[in-house]
Amino acid sequence: MISNTGNSSAALPPDAASPANDTTTSASLFPSGARRKRPGYLALTIGFGVVAVCLIGLFTSPSAAVGGAWCIAMMLVLLFLSVPVAIALSVPSIIGVYAVSGIPATMNILSTAPFSAVSDWTLSVLPMFIFMGMLLTQSGLSGKVYRVADRWFSWLPGGIGIGTTFAGAGLSAVTGSTIGMTYALGRAGIPEMLRAGYDKRMAVGTIMVAGMTGNLIPPSILMVIYAGIASVPVGPALMAGALPGILLAVCFAAFILVLGIIAPKLVGRGQSPAPTRPTTSWGDRFSSLAGIWGFLIILIVLFGGMFSGIFTPTEAGAAAALCSVLLCLWEKRKDHPWRNVADSAIATVSATSAIFFIMIGATMLTSLLAITGLAPILTGFITGLGLSTVGFLLVLIVLYIIMGMFFDTMSMMLLTIPILLPTLETMGVSPLWFGVFVVLLGEFGMVTPPVGIIPYIVHSIVKAKDVNLGHTITLRDIFISLLWFLPVVVVFLVLMIAVPGMTEWLPDLIETTSGGLSG
Repeated sequence: MISNTGNSSAALPPDAASPANDTTTSASLFPSGARRKRPGYLALTIGFGVVAVCLIGLFTSPSAAVGGAWCIAMMLVLLFLSVPVAIALSVPSIIGVYAVSGIPATMNILSTAPFSAVSDWTLSVLPMFIFMGMLLTQSGLSGKVYRVADRWFSWLPGGIGIGTTFAGAGLSAVTGSTIGMTYALGRAGIPEMLRAGYDKRMAVGTIMVAGMTGNLIPPSILMVIYAGIASVPVGPALMAGALPGILLAVCFAAFILVLGIIAPKLVGRGQSPAPTRPTTSWGDRFSSLAGIWGFLIILIVLFGGMFSGIFTPTEAGAAAALCSVLLCLWEKRKDHPWRNVADSAIATVSATSAIFFIMIGATMLTSLLAITGLAPILTGFITGLGLSTVGFLLVLIVLYIIMGMFFDTMSMMLLTIPILLPTLETMGVSPLWFGVFVVLLGEFGMVTPPVGIIPYIVHSIVKAKDVNLGHTITLRDIFISLLWFLPVVVVFLVLMIAVPGMTEWLPDLIETTSGGLSG
């Protein structure tokens, strides 16, 4: 990939991460259909039979709380049946409210929830971030960022893997697309690492964890959604994930570096004959930065505007989106520039509307919990277990890892946050901290077997001959590689519990320097 000329690198496929071909939008918003094959007739029959049992239990429940429990069970079954998340959350909630409180309460939730869920002005930053990501992907940023990261870190033991880690963090943060980033980066990075003599498990493992930090580092779509669900300010929520996301990327890079030192053959060193790669001078490294000048300008506008207090997060998102439009028009000036902008706008409308439908479903779930009184009962049950705050959070790690084997990040967040927030408040857990915690756990779930989507995406990528370069890479190899990397995430989660201040340091700093992060 690296050469002494600027145009002889291994390019990403032109459609690798374009919004038109990237399944990320539908996968992350209505993930059931993208994460698993559609259920067979037997599974559907059994599933809807269980739904019928839940309905009978709901309408014959001796108390409102028991009825609420039947509704939660119905939601879980619908999610297992690959029903879109918005429907799986909203339909049982509406039925539950009707069964418990009758038609007036049902009409009230139907008339108020859609507006109250999405009318907060701070949520207007969401389409701006999505539009920015779509435009940057259309402009061909993916290949350029990867080439820059590769050039700057290739001299280190495991340098290609380290560069891939940082490139993945940056790309998935800006595009808001862990899945799209994995596809684009896997197509480019896996053959480069194999060509450099990397162990095949090292190559695929690096790709799978490269994007795990993307939904922590701003602009994070999931953090904006969490802020909407948890009713916390969007600005602090965005900034809370920045430092943990960067630190986790550094931890992955350090892990690869250490492996490169103690087991050099894993990263293509100490082999005979030694794999050869073109050397890169420092002049080449600095000149490569010219290719991502637009990306750097957008970062300055986004973060510089918020740090200086010139922009609120909403205004910064709008300004960054405007810069992305100009960048896309310039980069695609010879290739139908306005059509690329129009495609990005259409994809943004589709993605934003899907997210808003999901948030409406989450609001209806919150209303159900309030009407049935299930939330205080669950809070009392959990606090009655006598667990300390640390013990409770450790249990949550195990719970989310198990849930991650069956549900996507969005489903887990929307299903659990309304239930857990009252308990967290009684235990003194910061909502900002918990937002970072739950988003990271959701990203953890995306790589967790048996149904985490990322391993299967990578497995489909490595079937191509131009990616595997003649190596046979099985699903077993991919799962083994996860056993190498995922302990790093578990240790980091424990570190987050031990040092909770890492999530609030940056929001507090900006609050002090700029006078606030509202809007």
